[in-house]
Amino acid sequence: MPNDYFQFQQFRIEQAACAMKVSTDACVLGASVDLIGATRLLDIGTGTGLLALMAAQRHPTVAIEAVEIDPAAAAQAAANAAASPWGPRVRVHPLSLAGYAATGPAPFSHIVCNPPFFQGALRSPHAARTTARHAAPDTLTFTEISRFAANFLVPGGRLTVLLPVPEMARFVADAAAVGLQPATRLALRHRLGSRVLRHIVALGRDPGPLVVQELAFRTADNDSVYTATFQALLAGFYLAF
Repeated sequence: MPNDYFQFQQFRIEQAACAMKVSTDACVLGASVDLIGATRLLDIGTGTGLLALMAAQRHPTVAIEAVEIDPAAAAQAAANAAASPWGPRVRVHPLSLAGYAATGPAPFSHIVCNPPFFQGALRSPHAARTTARHAAPDTLTFTEISRFAANFLVPGGRLTVLLPVPEMARFVADAAAVGLQPATRLALRHRLGSRVLRHIVALGRDPGPLVVQELAFRTADNDSVYTATFQALLAGFYLAF
C-alpha cells in the first residue's frame, strides 16, 4: 500500500487524506512543465498539492493558486503548502473549477492539470478515488478545463496537461474547439523501448510548430535503474538523486 507521506528533498507530501497519491507521472509533470515567464500559476485538481509545490520550488516568484473539490484533499494540500518553505505563495481553494471561476480570478500565465481521465471504465467503490480518477459525468470534464483555460489564460499563456494517450487525443480535440492548440508533447515510457503510456501536452492560442520529445523512466535492460535523463529531471526533488 502507498505510504501516508512522500518525502522530497525540500518538502514533504502528506497524503493519507487524498484519494490519489504521489505518482511518478505527476512528478515528471511537475518537474517538466515550462515555467519560463511564469507570474501566476493555477493547479487544477491539486489533490495533495504536489504540482503546486513543485512549481513553487522551481520558480522563486510565481504566485500559485490551487483548486481542489474534495474538502479533505484540499485541507491536506493546504497543510502541505503551509509546512513547505513556500507557504505564503500557495493558496488552496476548496472549490470546484466552476465555483472558482465564479470568483473571477485574475488571469494566469500558466495552468497545470493532471485531470480525471477514465471514461466508461469500472468505477471505484471509493467515492473520493472515483472523483479523482474519472471524468464526466462524475466530476471535472475535459471541456470544462479547456474552456476555463481559454477564458483565464493571458495572451501567450500555457495549459499543460498529463493524460494517457487515448484520453489526450480527446482532450486535444476539446481544446481545439475553444482555440487552444498543442505547442509541446512529451511522451512518457516506463522503460526504454516500451510503449508510450502517457502524454504531457502544453497548449496555447499561439503554439507555433509542435515540439515532440520522449522520456523513459527506466533503462531497457534493468527495470530497477532510472535513465540518466529521468535522474537529471528529478534531481532537485527525489531523495535518491
